[in-house]
Amino acid sequence: MADMKSDIEIAQATEMADIGEIARIAGVDDAYLERYGNHKAKVDLSLLRDLADKPDGKLVLVTAITPTPAGEGKTTTTVGLGDGLRKIGKKSVIALREPSLGPVFGIKGGAAGGGFAQVVPMEDINLHFTGDFHAIGAANNLLAALIDNHIQQGNVLGIDPKRITWKRAVDMNDRQLRKIVDGLGGEKQGVPREDGFDITVASEVMAILCLSSSISDLKERLSRIIIGYTYANEPVTAADLKAQGAMAALLKDAIKPNLVQTLEKTPAFIHGGPFANIAHGCNSVTATRTALKLGEYCVTEAGFGADLGAEKFLDIKCRMAGLKPSAVVIVATVRALKMHGGVPKGELGSENLEALEQGLPNLLQHVENITKVFKLPAVVAINAFPTDTAAELKLVEDRCHDLGVNVALSEVWAKGGEGGVALAEEVVRLCEQPNDFSYAYETQGLSIMDKLEAIATRIYRADGVDLIEKAPKQLAQFEAMGFGDLPICMAKTQYSFSDDAKKIGAPRGFRIAVRNLKVNAGAGFIVALTGDIMTMPGLPKSPASERIDVDDEGRISGLF
Repeated sequence: MADMKSDIEIAQATEMADIGEIARIAGVDDAYLERYGNHKAKVDLSLLRDLADKPDGKLVLVTAITPTPAGEGKTTTTVGLGDGLRKIGKKSVIALREPSLGPVFGIKGGAAGGGFAQVVPMEDINLHFTGDFHAIGAANNLLAALIDNHIQQGNVLGIDPKRITWKRAVDMNDRQLRKIVDGLGGEKQGVPREDGFDITVASEVMAILCLSSSISDLKERLSRIIIGYTYANEPVTAADLKAQGAMAALLKDAIKPNLVQTLEKTPAFIHGGPFANIAHGCNSVTATRTALKLGEYCVTEAGFGADLGAEKFLDIKCRMAGLKPSAVVIVATVRALKMHGGVPKGELGSENLEALEQGLPNLLQHVENITKVFKLPAVVAINAFPTDTAAELKLVEDRCHDLGVNVALSEVWAKGGEGGVALAEEVVRLCEQPNDFSYAYETQGLSIMDKLEAIATRIYRADGVDLIEKAPKQLAQFEAMGFGDLPICMAKTQYSFSDDAKKIGAPRGFRIAVRNLKVNAGAGFIVALTGDIMTMPGLPKSPASERIDVDDEGRISGLF
């Protein structure tokens, strides 16, 4: 039984197909493959160019309610839906993000799905995989090194060391590196200055890699990165430092999508991994486009709740890449909804219709955002738990029906693709419906403040936005520099519609405080940091790393 084994034990007990067989299932000729062992490979970008005239399949986005410690199972549902579509005779290809080592060794553990709805080899995917994150970190840190070297070698550009906005990066939760002083030790050791690290997934290089369509596009985007400002208040770019070519050279393989498989041999592209709470939270455009060309259905996910990942997928990624979703799946659990209704984690196993009623507005607000703001057809997938009662499931179904949305019970964790058949059938039905996909805001003709207000009021249901600390001056500066037409990437706690993690459910009567704005000119959006959100997480008191081990045969244990 699935509940008798951990995710990693289930994954390790499954016999994987050779990656060449998975490529054939997907329709990828072996000539396009760059193998990393027997079970994973990169796919050359020339495949996408050669498939340019082939019609796209249907794009299905999987998102979720606001996360809770009870868990929702978005990646598990995405994998199970892809397998479920294959069960009903549809050619599906999955497109996911790569996990970051930060959460793997921190709180969350592995991020390759769960139970019998997983992508494999899960240990590789959750750890170094094909080295993409290392390449992104290296490119990020090359630029950082070039900045400080330029200052050390005479600073011809007149870079103000106190106004450098580019940070170093490491793919680990390391709070000690959030704010540092470097360049110490004397004149030959560099120019002392305040500095800091972001986690690699928050690096603009990560966003650029995920949004680039080619090597030339990658280089152009890298060249536009603003690393800081001169003493004369002029922006300094990576192009000014002649950095983009070398950075792109480090990323020439990382930009190629990674092909793996599910436990049921469904092809899956796993590529790129920005966090949705501090970045745009979607896998790469190249992976999504390749999956669309190869499958009748591309099933992809966006990070955290729909107010973060889905909003950015729709308002940033789809806008930039010209993508149009055909349907959206919103994942929820009865347990998590009861938690939004105020039930402690230890009491979630008991039926509590009153708490469920109190927590349902969180789900319903996400549903309304998808169907009424973005105008897309949606289905609610209830990730089933043994403790769910018939009365609780009926209550969720009734409230969703009031909004014109169906509910499908997802049992993919325990049953794999077979447990996703009902969800797959509803997704196919929705994909046949025409839709009037709209963005939450337009980029042209609206000020940065207008766009901040649109996201806060239309998606979060806030009363408005307050600019605090450095944000007012930054907003004026960015608009004067010509960046007013860029979309907005909100950096906000994933645990609430508000910028206060303690305000669960569907809060009202709050305002969003934006304390810092940063222009990511290469990625093509403005990052708005709200509340106390940080771009370098820390480890918990008992990190997941304490439970991870490897034996003499190289077999890993404890990884979720």
